[in-house]
Amino acid sequence: MADNERVLSPGDLAGDDAVVPFAVETLDARGRGVQLGPMLDQILARHDYPEPVSRLLAEMVVLTVLLGTSLKFEGKFIVQTQTDGPVDLLVVDFSTPGSVRAYARFDEEALAEAVASGATRSEELLGNGTLALTVDQGAYTQRYQGIVELNGADIEAVAETYFRQSEQIPTTVKLAVAKIARRGPNGFVESWRAGGLLAQFLPESPDRMRLPDLPGGDLPEGVEEYEEGDEFDDAWLEVRALVDTIEASELTDPEVGVERLLFRLFHERGVRVFPPDQVIDECSCSREKIGGVLSSFSAEEIDESIEDGKIKVTCEFCGTHYEFDPAEFTRD
Repeated sequence: MADNERVLSPGDLAGDDAVVPFAVETLDARGRGVQLGPMLDQILARHDYPEPVSRLLAEMVVLTVLLGTSLKFEGKFIVQTQTDGPVDLLVVDFSTPGSVRAYARFDEEALAEAVASGATRSEELLGNGTLALTVDQGAYTQRYQGIVELNGADIEAVAETYFRQSEQIPTTVKLAVAKIARRGPNGFVESWRAGGLLAQFLPESPDRMRLPDLPGGDLPEGVEEYEEGDEFDDAWLEVRALVDTIEASELTDPEVGVERLLFRLFHERGVRVFPPDQVIDECSCSREKIGGVLSSFSAEEIDESIEDGKIKVTCEFCGTHYEFDPAEFTRD
């Protein structure tokens, strides 16, 4: 252990399924970090997707909770991809303050071919299409939707592009997913974990976020060269350089925790953490909501929905089965 590393006890840590906001004031950086354990494992175990699909959906869940827990209103935040790849649809639905549900759709044959050829990176499984981020504050409000193109980039890069183009906020994102095995009473038991960190450059002066014609001064330590599109502020470049040192195992290892990781990254500059936001696996479906949707169906649509004398509906998110008597929706 380094001489300057503070010893954090388990009582100091937010633990799994809790998003930790943080700030590094000396570098004008703000962000959020998270490690997901039981909540994510419950979602993925329920669907029992092939492993590459589960990994991809887990990344989307991490990104969604990092963004969704920052919202300060009652409503929903939905992140959705629609693409031409083997995994053509991912949907993560976040309901404030911390309820999460998610599902994926994929082509079994195309996925098998991708796995056989080793094309299992997120950008290869997604292909080309769009990533949409939707904010829904409920009745009497207008939905806001931001859309960014998916054209061969991974989810981390696409999220950064979204913030740069739509929000004009320099942002860096790290995501990681792991499947771990623990010894149980009947042998080893596998479970899913994931983690992520999002940091943003939020100086008081908007001018500091602009791209100058030429960078001024020396490069910060750890940055070898400027790349096209970099924000040329030394403070932000330092944040990016530090975040780039994060190993995937640090984001998923429960022995590390978000607070220990943040201290390792920013202890020289000083980092503050704030009370965590808990997230849970919870679906918002109900018999009443589904019945309301069915009530809007035409008589012809109701007839087409009848199977063995019943209308049967299965929630794609949680798998709950509902049955209705068609007579409930018969119009006089």
